[in-house]
Amino acid sequence: MAAVRWKPNVTVAAVIEQDGRFLLVEEHAADGLRLNTPAGHLDPGESPAEGCVRETLEETAHHFTPTALIGIYMARARPQAEQGEDVTYMRFAFTGTLGAQEEGRALDEGIVRTVWMTLAEIRASVARHRSPLLLQCIEDYLAGKRYPLEMVHIDESVRSAPPAVKR
Repeated sequence: MAAVRWKPNVTVAAVIEQDGRFLLVEEHAADGLRLNTPAGHLDPGESPAEGCVRETLEETAHHFTPTALIGIYMARARPQAEQGEDVTYMRFAFTGTLGAQEEGRALDEGIVRTVWMTLAEIRASVARHRSPLLLQCIEDYLAGKRYPLEMVHIDESVRSAPPAVKR
């Protein structure tokens, strides 16, 4: 019997702070209405920083320019029910500059709205966090953790088209 290969799901997240408040999204999830930083899955062919730019635009309608990596995190989502999937996520969290909003741009499917919250409000709403990493990323940001974007090396092979499938 062949062993199942374990592969974490790679996600990206933006920690954006202005005037003591953090930009979060309120979104529909399988377990109800949840809060998260602008975040999502990395797409083929993009770097984690590029994925973060895309996800922030899709979820908030704001442009975002990453300036630093806050950290790389892992968390495991254990299913509540027997039929649920046990998934491990690897998150690349970035901070940067929030740019202009694209007026009239529709938010990603499932996103209800954007909200600006203080650290106290975020701590008080832990039961509504979509990811257990949300608060940790913000705490690391507040602790001044910053790493150069060049810390994540992207080989050119990532950008090339995948080989054609033989049939």
